Amino acid sequence: MKDLDKKRVDAIVRFALKEDVWTGDITSQAVLDRFISADGVIVSRQNAVLCGVDIAERVFTAVDCSTKFRTNASDGDIIRPGMEIAFVEGDAHSILKAERTALNFMGLLSGVASATRELVDAVRGTGVEIYDTRKTVPLHRYLQKYAVTVGGGQNHRKGLWDMVLIKDNHIRAYSMQTGITDSTVLLPKMIERARSSVQKNIRVEVEVETLEECAAALGAHPDIIMLDNMPPEMVARAVGIRKDMGLEGKVLFEVSGGITLENIKGYAASGVEMISSGALTSQARSVDLSLEIIFRKN
Repeated sequence: MKDLDKKRVDAIVRFALKEDVWTGDITSQAVLDRFISADGVIVSRQNAVLCGVDIAERVFTAVDCSTKFRTNASDGDIIRPGMEIAFVEGDAHSILKAERTALNFMGLLSGVASATRELVDAVRGTGVEIYDTRKTVPLHRYLQKYAVTVGGGQNHRKGLWDMVLIKDNHIRAYSMQTGITDSTVLLPKMIERARSSVQKNIRVEVEVETLEECAAALGAHPDIIMLDNMPPEMVARAVGIRKDMGLEGKVLFEVSGGITLENIKGYAASGVEMISSGALTSQARSVDLSLEIIFRKN
């Protein structure tokens, strides 16, 4: 867990366990004797990029610090159906309490890492980087953004606090505030206002939907321009406008909206630097993993 804040992870784990266990595992209490020991193995049921194995370990130890957890794979590894990922040994009640929460974390995060790796592989060699967005599961953003990096992607802003991103609703609200309706007039004013309002190390990005808006925004020199829901040929024209204005390498272009495996290569070939996808964290399917009790002794 060298890239994760253990205290932050443990807090998330505690809440997740409280949600599932609450006052106790009444099934295990009803049918199992106390102080029975067991061994278990976590097995993959599909091909995927593994993520969250260290978090799973912290789930088991949060339930019972005497539980032994041994890994057979690490975050970022490719797992296959039937592959044994980790082994647990300890009190049977403790293992069964931790089982579902541990698998939920691993399944969710492995799904995010796997979806990210697919897009990263699709643009490999183009110089384009894949970014996530704020479309995350509430209270799981920190872990999901970690999973994106495990899959080879990059993190966009962590939240509303670390970067200026002027989007369509900001533009509409600013239009109401000023009475100006022409977006090509509004955008430079908003970029200049943002520059004067935040610290110099805070990046300023603006979302545009037309080539006219793109040209207007380029004139104000933001750090990044997001080309929202533009087809690849339109994005290529925007790249041409940037080149004509002599701003290559000075203003980055990010493509967002409707990114799929089928169209991503076309976007990557257009000359942009960044492609972002909210689907990485909001639509990734959980990877099928299971824990099986393999040995029990008195």
